[in-house]
Amino acid sequence: MPPRHAQQQTAERDPDFAAWARGFGMISHGPVTQACIARLLERHAHTPEHRREWLTKLMAADRLANMGMWLVAHMTYGQRVRLDGKPLDAADFKQRPEGHTGGTLNMVPAYVGYLTANSLSRLTRSWMMGQGHCVAAIDAINVLVDNMGPAHHERYSLSDEGLTRLVNDFYHCAVDPTGHPASPLGSHVNPHTAGGMSEGGYLGFAGLQYVHMPLAHQHLVAFLSDGAFEEQRGSDWMPRWWRAEDSGPVVPVMIANGRRIDQRTTMSQSGGTHWFEEHLILNGFAPLTIDGRDPAAFAWAILSAEAELAEQVYALEAGHGRYPLRLPYVIAETVKGYGFPGAGTNAAHNLPLDGNPALDETARRQFNEGAAALHVPLEELRRAVAQLNDHATSQRPKERDHDLATAVVPTPSMPEIPAFTQGELISPMAAIDDMFCRLVEANPELRVRVGNPDEMRSNRLNQTLDLLKHRVTDPEPGVAESLHGSVITALNEEAVVSAALGNKQGLNLVASYEAFAVKMLGAMRQEIIFARHQREAGREPGWLSVPLLASSHTWENGKNEQSHQDPTLCEAWLGEMDDVAPTLFPVDAPSAVHALQRLYASRGRVAVAVVPKNPVPVVLSAEQAQHLITDGILALSTAQDARIQLFAIGAYQLIEMQRAQSRLQQAGIPTSLFVIQEPGKLREARDEREADATLGESRLSQLVTDCHARVFLAHCRPEALCGVLRPLDTGGGTRFLGYRNRGGTLDVFGMLYANRATWAHVLEAVSEVAKLKLEQLLDEPERQALAGEGDPEALR
Repeated sequence: MPPRHAQQQTAERDPDFAAWARGFGMISHGPVTQACIARLLERHAHTPEHRREWLTKLMAADRLANMGMWLVAHMTYGQRVRLDGKPLDAADFKQRPEGHTGGTLNMVPAYVGYLTANSLSRLTRSWMMGQGHCVAAIDAINVLVDNMGPAHHERYSLSDEGLTRLVNDFYHCAVDPTGHPASPLGSHVNPHTAGGMSEGGYLGFAGLQYVHMPLAHQHLVAFLSDGAFEEQRGSDWMPRWWRAEDSGPVVPVMIANGRRIDQRTTMSQSGGTHWFEEHLILNGFAPLTIDGRDPAAFAWAILSAEAELAEQVYALEAGHGRYPLRLPYVIAETVKGYGFPGAGTNAAHNLPLDGNPALDETARRQFNEGAAALHVPLEELRRAVAQLNDHATSQRPKERDHDLATAVVPTPSMPEIPAFTQGELISPMAAIDDMFCRLVEANPELRVRVGNPDEMRSNRLNQTLDLLKHRVTDPEPGVAESLHGSVITALNEEAVVSAALGNKQGLNLVASYEAFAVKMLGAMRQEIIFARHQREAGREPGWLSVPLLASSHTWENGKNEQSHQDPTLCEAWLGEMDDVAPTLFPVDAPSAVHALQRLYASRGRVAVAVVPKNPVPVVLSAEQAQHLITDGILALSTAQDARIQLFAIGAYQLIEMQRAQSRLQQAGIPTSLFVIQEPGKLREARDEREADATLGESRLSQLVTDCHARVFLAHCRPEALCGVLRPLDTGGGTRFLGYRNRGGTLDVFGMLYANRATWAHVLEAVSEVAKLKLEQLLDEPERQALAGEGDPEALR
């Protein structure tokens, strides 16, 4: 890095450099940043014209960053914008200001630096932001540089009128007649945010996903926060997963402002960024610490990080070095809310001023003074924007159209599903294993990620593991490991599901013990919410749907105590919208493989499939499995004038229901038996979009004829299911059985008995709703066992 006197000499002999080095408004360029830019110019700007062009762009970035912060402050406090910079009066301010203003102000120079790096290098990189509550920085800059999607373009413009509408739409909170937000602006990134890919509402998941996102020819900048580092562990492992052969350059950029709401971050308390640099080095990163108040520092860091990574790749290809490479990691040191009064205080997280400018004269004076320090005359701003908006001359897409935001994955070629023999005992997970390997081999152009937080072989995914292998940096001989494996294995559910969810241009699978998969819920929910909002905004998600296989599940995991006996995930997923979040309970191998194949032919959905790993009988034909996928429910047997209807949700539940039906038939009681694979298809749709995924009353009545007496036996807690299946609930004539929070060190039968979910308990419920005598259905030892007075083995 050049010494300080070299910078002074550069400024003296280069007036353009001196003009930039003086800074502008609240943007100043420290000696270290000046030295970095001087070296960058020497490396890339080889002619006076080229050097002048780069410095002009850097000066333009200063002006854009000032006005970005100016507009962000107005979005929080103002209900009027004056581009002439005149002070606002009391009536020009919001009565109820809102905004995560401090972090948003910090994001402005970061995003401007990203735009500047793109302009300098004539390359449009993709971006994502983990701190979605800082979206006002993105939306504000996008309006200023005219990088907007359709909804914003219709409403906003670089004028007093257009920006006044922008600030009034921010946290507007009104709903339209359909119940949707009336404003296209959100408090987090939404599909109207130009280039937005993820809400960023769950802190930390961006840090787990970014390394799995770009393909080898794509570039990505990921904006992260020190609060997110504290919130979500696992981002330390990213160098373990990155390979130049299948992933493009990634530049993580942490905005280190030292505050997490009203408390200092753990990082700040532990020694600040110096401690974090050492932490990163120990975990295989190459930290670059910069001035987080300066857009030029961000531009330099992005370009330098990519160059540093490229040098490592070149050395690796030449036979020098080995994986993991030292992944560059930018730490942008700043003060929370820098650029506006209140910076560095606890209040800067949300509303940095001591009072409300609409009501308080001192706060109004602070706002106007702070805004005046940031203001850039309109014509000067227009010239700055024109310098950075070189997309036409550079023949590159606008940032709203970056690679990852516009990617559409081709529909995969589907392999033929093998025939299954009815009655044969087959593990549904093993059948999926075979089908998924066929799918991978039929689509070699699709990058594969398998998220695995535990034991793949325990979950019967042996072929998948042998084909794709654990991704490791030091493969062990004789083990299914490879430097370029596609199986991301870590004892962290959030990290592995994020590997699959981040691989939106490929083919993905996640498998977990059911009890622990619940830890993936936040990451999954963020994806399906954003995908649904994309569709509502007219942007169809381009990524192939992702199945999460919950196996080694509640009824199979009796031996591992009650911590391993937890159907919470499927219950929570049943509460989400079925058009984007189906919950599936396949009952055998055919229903499992046909369901997954249908899922991979769809887009923008995350499915939870509760799948047995142990062998269970093949019940369905291929044709029946297809009908079950289409309707979510299938009649296995129907009796004319049925006195009772039985409904099984889950494989072990079907086995019990079949046994109960057999006893009823022996007693001469007409009984119909149904399998429900996707309960959400049978629910009362909650909006028009979900109605497209559900059966509706007419179709459901065709599939299930009227019958007063109904008994449901569910994999999950019955309370969670009965609301979903309300259209089939006849009131007093219906009983729901399932998991009752009982468990221990038990086998499958022990689990069923403890939860009053055996075939005999079904018959007890049948006797109640169909007004039958239990003596007709069970003998004396069975009734004694049912009553808790005899040997439970009588029911095995």
